Amino acid sequence: MTANGESSAPLLRIGLVVNPLAGIGGAVGLQGSDGEVVQRAARERDGKPRGEERLSIFLLALRTRLGGDFGRLAWCTWGGVMGAQILSSNGVIAQVAGEPAAQTSAQDTQLAVKTLGASDVDLLIFVGGDGTARDVLTAADEQTCVLGLPAGVKMHSGVFAISPSAAADVVAGLAQGSLVGRIPREVRDYVPAAKDATNAKHQAVATKRYGELWVPEAAGYLQQMKVGGKEDEGLVVQEIVSFFLDHPEIYSGKALVMGPGSTCLAIKQALGLNGALLGCDVLLPTGEAMENATSADLLNLASQHTLHVLVSFTRHQGFLLGRGNQQLSAEVLHALSWKQDVTILGSRTKLATLDQRPMLVDTGDARLDQQLSGLVSVLTGYDDFLLYRVSNTLLPDS
Repeated sequence: MTANGESSAPLLRIGLVVNPLAGIGGAVGLQGSDGEVVQRAARERDGKPRGEERLSIFLLALRTRLGGDFGRLAWCTWGGVMGAQILSSNGVIAQVAGEPAAQTSAQDTQLAVKTLGASDVDLLIFVGGDGTARDVLTAADEQTCVLGLPAGVKMHSGVFAISPSAAADVVAGLAQGSLVGRIPREVRDYVPAAKDATNAKHQAVATKRYGELWVPEAAGYLQQMKVGGKEDEGLVVQEIVSFFLDHPEIYSGKALVMGPGSTCLAIKQALGLNGALLGCDVLLPTGEAMENATSADLLNLASQHTLHVLVSFTRHQGFLLGRGNQQLSAEVLHALSWKQDVTILGSRTKLATLDQRPMLVDTGDARLDQQLSGLVSVLTGYDDFLLYRVSNTLLPDS
């Protein structure tokens, strides 16, 4: 419960999709599990899928790592053998967003991924192999962060954890405030090599790159940012500023709203604005500036332009919204798409001052605070992002 008696948000909102046939062809020598022909042959050879076993190992490991906090995870999944059945058998209550066909296919996976992604989950976990990863790539939007639980035969893609236990470590880290990166990783799949009897000895496994997905990965302090074993925050600010100068497409055609704080001030100055350390300043699409904008100014701008907001959080306390940046009122925030229209800035050292506590939001709108809670992406250097939790709980988590 929060200080005012409101229910707090869950630690994480996790979406889960299971390929119920993942791995069925592996032990019986079929080199894969994709397609009806291979799946039929696997059944004839008494092949066994691996998804349920791998997911159960993951859930047990995650329950062990989180203890009582395991119950504070919110699960959303697909019906039957694609998630709900296995979660239930492991004592996990989940919201079921849809049901698969009697005979599941890639289309079921794609529909599940699309639906769960639209339900604003913090992390989408999928159980399968490279074929499943390709289905996830087809259906996931560009903001969705995914983690593959390895259960297939072919796993050349970089989106998989090395084991179910390793996946549990990553998810527990996200829930507990560890530094976890948000990194693009390739989706790859096996491409059958052309048969060449004269050169059979030299044939190699060939894979094709199909695209990239955002994946959480254990982070920490990057070596290139260290000075005497510590992060150089001045260098971090320079890197963040350079990233914005090199990527104007982030705010091109939009009104760029820069909140209070030293990092935002450095960006304001780099863009040619006078700027205020404690104010909200705006760079309009025309190149004109609006200094020290009020909540009313921003709300008026939102009716005329798409906004992109840069905001940081308070050191030690961790307030992201509601302390020192009240210009970003609930009314203004309602006009934004939280994941697309807001960039959160802060160094790893600054995140470390939170001592693994979540960032906090207190907009005065309890329902909005609940909606804003969950994982966010934090820009911590040049094209360097971490995932960190936001909560509407005003008291330390217990």
